[in-house]
Amino acid sequence: MDHLTRRHFIVRSSSVAIGFASLKASLAHGAVSRVLEQAPTTTGFGALIPDPDGVLDLPKGFTYRIIGAMGETMTDGLVCPGKHDAMAAFPYTNPDNSTDPDRCILVRNHEIEDAHRTPGPFGPHNERLHLVDRASLYDHGHGRPSRGGCTTVVYNMRTKEVERSWLSLAATERNCAGGLTPWGSWISCEETVSTKSDRFEQNHGYVFEVPVTTEPELAQPVPLKAMGRFNHEAVCINPETGIVYLTEDRHDSLLYRFVPQTKPTKPGDLRGPGKLQALRVLGQDGLDTRNWDEQRIEAGDPLAISWIDLDDIDSPNDDLRTRGFAKGAARFARGEGMWWGAMDNPNGKNQGAAYFACTNGGKEGAGQIFRLTPGGRGAPDTLELFIEPNDRSVLENADNITFSPWGDLVVCEDGQSPQHLVGVKPDGSLYTIAKNAYSGSEFAGACFSPDESTLFVNMQGMGWTLAITGPWNTRV
Repeated sequence: MDHLTRRHFIVRSSSVAIGFASLKASLAHGAVSRVLEQAPTTTGFGALIPDPDGVLDLPKGFTYRIIGAMGETMTDGLVCPGKHDAMAAFPYTNPDNSTDPDRCILVRNHEIEDAHRTPGPFGPHNERLHLVDRASLYDHGHGRPSRGGCTTVVYNMRTKEVERSWLSLAATERNCAGGLTPWGSWISCEETVSTKSDRFEQNHGYVFEVPVTTEPELAQPVPLKAMGRFNHEAVCINPETGIVYLTEDRHDSLLYRFVPQTKPTKPGDLRGPGKLQALRVLGQDGLDTRNWDEQRIEAGDPLAISWIDLDDIDSPNDDLRTRGFAKGAARFARGEGMWWGAMDNPNGKNQGAAYFACTNGGKEGAGQIFRLTPGGRGAPDTLELFIEPNDRSVLENADNITFSPWGDLVVCEDGQSPQHLVGVKPDGSLYTIAKNAYSGSEFAGACFSPDESTLFVNMQGMGWTLAITGPWNTRV
């Protein structure tokens, strides 16, 4: 059947004015109370219909296709790795610089670490390692290279087929999330702090930039060390300033930003110097935003913030977050997915902001989503708790997030089975887009094709990428 044979409308960072801006505190408070009243099953695109093949439940009119699975041989002769995680979709540019409307390019992370038995790109015994130039490997691992990294896929939206796929970042470790850049490249983040040892030839815990290409090519594995060494998760970039915002997947994490000395405009520019800083709430040093034991912050209540300069950012003792907290930085509950965008505002103001998920924040530990809005004309930046439902039936452990063509957030759950894709409207109400009917595996990497026709998402445990199509313009 079509859906068996068969985690983006790229809200480009340079033109992300389709959709989200600040809501008034009273509206956000009301939204949180409303989402507690009913499970999100009858809004959005309607109720989910059970998949007869037991893979993915979707609303009426939607279909899916599994387009990339771990273990498959790719165009470059290497093996498609498993543990598919964050990704983004980019326009396909022809040799004459025209854009091909039928094709797009997916760049996809693989969250493989040394302990995993998940397939890596070089084969179970590294028998395909000879296909890769050693200079393209970040960590040769004393003959046993790290197996994380990125793959790139050329997908045809018209034929619904993968045309080419290849390894595009090699021998990094536990590449979890990341983010797209305004100049059309992918940032991949290592969620680890492994150090040189008998196992590793390099320190890990860095950020890497991956160019977007139409033919097989491996990125130069250059760690962007000015962005610090910690349990990196996701990034997003303010297209106006070039400032990079970064999340950290720890129960006591910080929210970081990297301020480049010179505004980046092309691949490679982020290799330059800059300042790494941590978010502090003005007048509330060391604010605990997790709300675990006390509701310290409320949804819809914007907080003025400043930024603390950090030193010793390579952090050999893995103490960057504790040193930042001691200097007054705010504390977050496992910062994960992050995306830059703008939400519709009833006042007509569409200001870009960084939206990010804290996977186990809130008094029930079910997750939070924050909004960080840059200030202007001397005004401070602001931090706002966008939603904290505290109801696992409507949202459980938000992880990767993205913006949709219709101006909502799309959230990947990483909680207990069953797992869902959840939409979040500008008023904070939620609805279900899809359900993993196959396993308890998390969703990851949700993103839309440039032509807005296809939602790509990964089922991480299966090592599958799925392409979902349907009447995306019918959300109510």
